[in-house]
Amino acid sequence: MTIKQYLRNFIPLKLFMFLSLVSFSQNDYTVSGKVVDKDAGIPLEYATITFNDVTGQLSPQGGVTDFDGNFSIEVKEGKYNIVVEYISFEPKKYNNRTIGSNINLGTVALGLNADSLDEVVIRSETTQVDVRLDKKIYNIGKDLTTQGATISDALSNVPSVTVDVEGAISLRGNENVRILINGKPSAMAGFGDTDVFQQLPADAIERVEVITSPSARYDAEGTAGILNIILRKEKTLGLNGSVSANLGYPTNSSISANLNLRTDKFNIFNTTGVYYRKSPGNASFDNRYYGDDISVDQSLEDREYDRRRQGINTNLGMQYFLNDNSSITGSVFMRFGDDKDISENNTSRFLNNNLINKTTRTEIEKEEDESYQYALNYENKFNDEGHKLTADFQYSYDNEDKPTSIVENFTFPTETLQGEDRIFESKKKNEFLIQADYVLPMGDAQFEAGYRGNFEEEVTDYTLESLDLGTNQFVIDSLLTNKFTYNENVNAVYTQYGNKIGKFSFLLGLRLEQTQLKGKISSEFDNQEALEQELGTDVDINFDKNYLGLFPTVNLIYELGEEENISLGYNRRINRPRGWYINPFPSRSSRTNIFQGNPDLDPAYSDAFDIGYLKQWDKLTLTSSLYYQHETESFERIQEDTGNTTIDGESIIRSIPINLATNDRFGGEFGIIYNPEKWLRFNGSFNIFNSQTEGNFNGVDYGTNNTSWFARFSSKITLPSEIQWQTTGFYRGPNKNATTESDGIFSMNLAFSKDLIKDVATISLNVSDLLNSRKRRSFTDNRDGANDLNYFTSDSEFQWRERQITLGLIYRFNQPRNAKSGRRGNEGGAGMDEGGDFEG
Repeated sequence: MTIKQYLRNFIPLKLFMFLSLVSFSQNDYTVSGKVVDKDAGIPLEYATITFNDVTGQLSPQGGVTDFDGNFSIEVKEGKYNIVVEYISFEPKKYNNRTIGSNINLGTVALGLNADSLDEVVIRSETTQVDVRLDKKIYNIGKDLTTQGATISDALSNVPSVTVDVEGAISLRGNENVRILINGKPSAMAGFGDTDVFQQLPADAIERVEVITSPSARYDAEGTAGILNIILRKEKTLGLNGSVSANLGYPTNSSISANLNLRTDKFNIFNTTGVYYRKSPGNASFDNRYYGDDISVDQSLEDREYDRRRQGINTNLGMQYFLNDNSSITGSVFMRFGDDKDISENNTSRFLNNNLINKTTRTEIEKEEDESYQYALNYENKFNDEGHKLTADFQYSYDNEDKPTSIVENFTFPTETLQGEDRIFESKKKNEFLIQADYVLPMGDAQFEAGYRGNFEEEVTDYTLESLDLGTNQFVIDSLLTNKFTYNENVNAVYTQYGNKIGKFSFLLGLRLEQTQLKGKISSEFDNQEALEQELGTDVDINFDKNYLGLFPTVNLIYELGEEENISLGYNRRINRPRGWYINPFPSRSSRTNIFQGNPDLDPAYSDAFDIGYLKQWDKLTLTSSLYYQHETESFERIQEDTGNTTIDGESIIRSIPINLATNDRFGGEFGIIYNPEKWLRFNGSFNIFNSQTEGNFNGVDYGTNNTSWFARFSSKITLPSEIQWQTTGFYRGPNKNATTESDGIFSMNLAFSKDLIKDVATISLNVSDLLNSRKRRSFTDNRDGANDLNYFTSDSEFQWRERQITLGLIYRFNQPRNAKSGRRGNEGGAGMDEGGDFEG
């Protein structure tokens, strides 16, 4: 349990009002003792002891326990009601105790609160893991390698999560993961991609919830599960915060500030960051073509990327306490970006080992984007037992303008202009979210019900102009100039019930979701048949689909002992295709290697089972699980020859997502946290899985069987002079799908940290990808077993970002280690991200 969790939930406002202590009365006495976990016997750090004068003449007095659970508090002479509290535990009360001399209360043993029956807490300075019925919560605040890093970097250090070289996020090796911010879809995630997470600072995160068996309260989206990113928000009374600055090579400059102003009546919070980064990268492709009547049998392509990211983001909000039991919170998030990508492609083409020609292709893509998100949360606690109602409204708006110029020249055998394109692409997205949740505790049990409506519209306006080499004038491509409108509307209701009977806890839920997916293409050039022929697809590019589904969830925990339990989870999930997976208009990042969406995609459905085991020893904690997932209509990205060629006869290969028949995934994961000494800590995890897919597309069998694994290791050492040294290593094993095999990838990060002023100013040095080895190497062979005369192979290597070195400095003000807190348990409009999921 972290200080932040403790401050958020339990410390009363009046606990630390020390005015009564500064009068230096001669009638002060010492009250001492120790607070421990009744069941485990371990000390409880930061438990609170409150002394309330029964006459009401003296202000409340109190303090907190130290690392070993001990407390020693100076209290004025008098008669008091004494309360000992700790998050998730039943408080201990001593009423009408007269203090007229020094008193030792002895050992105060607190038992778990019945409302927290699903929670198991693993404590470690490097990593904290809260194991609950439906999720694991990782506090990454002390991970040195995230200082000066991005959210993507932080997620790559979370067990069960992988982030590939392009920033794609996977959970247990499965990319079909739903990403939420503070429990809700967010404008921070842009147009459904994860590129924005490579821009926002990691120090904005308080914790990450890995939800592999989501309860019914969560959206059923994401067959792999849910990653819920909880952003940082200080809860200390008064004005407090921090400022951090970073400087890196290649260029990585940023400055951010977290500010918080809190009183008994309101809480104002703001996080603002400005950044300027460059991310050089590279790629190479060796494409070989086999068959009759081909004019090119080999193409060698080398790419160099120069990416610039600059922008500003800010999150401003205010929580107003209407009374002791209810509050209303409003917030606005804004992000403005001005990015620029320059890619240089040099391609050599051969026939029978003879050089045919060489071309140089320069693509300059600019991107100006803006995002706004307005959120309103209301929370009403009917009592202190967890009976409450929350309501949320959220509106998000995203706009991206991406003008692109592409110029391609022959450099051999002659230097001539081959072609020039201009692309004007604009994306606009509007999204509304409405949600209400009701929680009713019933003794040891808890009932919950709620509604969520999510309505979004994404409009992509695309214009392509090509240079007519004869007239030297740009001409609009009437077939590929279009406006694509995509709507996704989801209405959902749910209910769930949980209880604890002896050592057995359960949480049962049912969610009903109605989904509408609509797509419409409009163009001033009305030529539907020619358009479908150009796109190479015979599906209806204008569609309106409706789906109704029930999604049950079952989560169980049985306590084998005080520090040992076993859990079982089942849930049904849906994976809806995002807009860019649906949009049928091809990308033009390469003349010969393109990506194209598939408007005929249907949602995929999965049934997932998970068995977990937890065991704690004195200095070692083990978490493990075995899982199985059966998915129908699963998504798969394949590569195929379009049958079209460039003007010089080279085949055009496209990557397209399709629905395969089934996917079965078996796996197991294991994690350890080992603290042999105070100055030495280890953290490791291992995940192995087998994926079996079946299905056909365009007469080709894309069934495959793939076994892969990934492992993560982290060590943290305290060197002399209190220098912190952290090393993290990650390896993802080889993997394959129906047509492509990818080699394993190893990367290592190194970080050092030193307090210049204890708990106030910290300097850090972070080296990301120390060995510069984070590269994806793949080999694709689309040979059809029925006809192996006409096919292609592609041998490629891709590096998204080269090794990064970052120097950081953070300064904190008014953030003492034992910070004072305001109201109990009503923090920051938690709304959907915290309360109401049987956590107490």
